[in-house]
Amino acid sequence: MTNLIKRIYSNKYMVKAENIVGDIPSDKEIYKNAAEVAWPSALEAVLVQLISSADLIMVGSLGPVAISAVGITTQPRFILLAVILSLNIGVTAVVARRRGEGNREEANKTLRQSLLICAVLSVILSTLGIIYAEPLIIFAGAQSDVVESAIIYFRIICIGNFFTSLSLTINAAQRGAGNTKISMKTNVAANLVNLFFNYLLINGHLGFPALGVIGAAIATAIGNLIGFLLSLKSVTFAYHFLELKRNQSWKLEKETIQSILGISGSAFVEQVFMRVGFFTTNKLIAGLGTVDFATHQICMNLVSISFAFGDGLGIAASALVGQSLGAKRGDLATIYGKTLQRIALTMGLMFVVIFITGRYFLISLYTNDAAVILAGSQIMILIAFTSPIQTSGVVISGSLRGAGDTKFVALTSFISIGIVRPGATWLFCYPLGLGLIGAWIAFGTDQSLRLIINYTRFIKGNWTKITI
Repeated sequence: MTNLIKRIYSNKYMVKAENIVGDIPSDKEIYKNAAEVAWPSALEAVLVQLISSADLIMVGSLGPVAISAVGITTQPRFILLAVILSLNIGVTAVVARRRGEGNREEANKTLRQSLLICAVLSVILSTLGIIYAEPLIIFAGAQSDVVESAIIYFRIICIGNFFTSLSLTINAAQRGAGNTKISMKTNVAANLVNLFFNYLLINGHLGFPALGVIGAAIATAIGNLIGFLLSLKSVTFAYHFLELKRNQSWKLEKETIQSILGISGSAFVEQVFMRVGFFTTNKLIAGLGTVDFATHQICMNLVSISFAFGDGLGIAASALVGQSLGAKRGDLATIYGKTLQRIALTMGLMFVVIFITGRYFLISLYTNDAAVILAGSQIMILIAFTSPIQTSGVVISGSLRGAGDTKFVALTSFISIGIVRPGATWLFCYPLGLGLIGAWIAFGTDQSLRLIINYTRFIKGNWTKITI
């Protein structure tokens, strides 16, 4: 048993001898380096998600209709953010590579030019979201009893999306440079502000009016603004690898933009496939009814906690893989990718126990509706066994993105999220009559398929030869 654990977790078995190009640090040093980069991003992701859970718990006090109204806006919002999120994948990869090369000037140039692109895009996208809120919400599958509240909520958060987009770009660059603590501090602070204003505005406290769902939207927008200001401060009033100064050139340069868009283009295709797939899946689930969709939103919120651990580790994997490849150390890139996947696997196994033993309690935190608690507790068993697969998958795809292998990840997303998941959701929910449980069987199928495809790609090692 001890030998098996050693073979799984020791870096001695993570890279072939013929692929080693230099000294390999000890297991202790590798795990220490990985942890130093990973813990801020992992903690950030988890804390933000826990705060988001508290956010939904507050909204949940208004009933299943309010939960559905807020939940139905998630995919339309992320469709608008797809361009920004894909841009930021390129930003992280390029900045990480420049950090590995020790090229600070080019890293800062990447930050400046990506911010200019982001500012223009975010104005356009936020405006489109406000104008076309109604058709987007209706197309998302909103039931008649939630449409009005969802439209108002969506229009308000579209204003906050402008600030979110800019802070996401700054934080993406900081992560690429290895400054994951900065992103953690700004995001956690912004979400705590959101939570505070939720308390004031949802049910009305300290003399503030009880605005319900509208109050939740205003609180989110205020949190977005605070997050942007803190992110901006990290590159203007600090002395880090990345910094913005007035006397720097803000002129767009073809070579820098091409290096970003060369990766972001494929990432955008991936985001489109993901969002269309998620959008279609959500629409199918919304068709099951308001109570089922509210149950689904609560379960999605809980599964996002385990995803957050994986996502934080995936961010660290992108940074460490990119930096290692920038230093011409493909062997270390492989080791860091596998090391973080092993950590993710361990965390996923812990969530199996937490989600199974605490399933009734966890669902009851969001609602006292007996039907929702019963259905949600059944789904939590499926979620539990999917957790190790999900967390491992996020790290492996993060490693490939950090190497610039975004085209392959986009193809995987197209197959799994764009085709398999919506198709399986429809099949299990409707023809086979499994209802909401069928949607979560489809979720597990999607996660498993993506892990198998991406891990096979990772093992082959061709991604270590990609140049940026």
